[in-house]
Amino acid sequence: MSVSASLLDHPLLPRIEQALDGIRPYLEADGGNVRVLDISDDMVLRLELLGACGTCPMSPMTLKAGVEESVKRAVPEIRAVEAVNVATTLQPAGQEGR
Repeated sequence: MSVSASLLDHPLLPRIEQALDGIRPYLEADGGNVRVLDISDDMVLRLELLGACGTCPMSPMTLKAGVEESVKRAVPEIRAVEAVNVATTLQPAGQEGR
């Protein structure tokens, strides 16, 4: 998936990339990384989790507690951060919806 020209021209992209660069060493230490895919009109940042981050069961927590917090601290205009390929955690049998 390639980055669109409109994304490359987005005024928030340099600040977002700078925030991500601050946490990339931690992601890379575990064999992962992130790539910006889109910034929606309602200020939702969409990312792709790369490498180990795409399959790690801790990805949802890393996304919220690490990536989203870092980005929102540096770029308060961003309302939310979503990943297109977050690994879902499996609940024990019989525990669905609890």
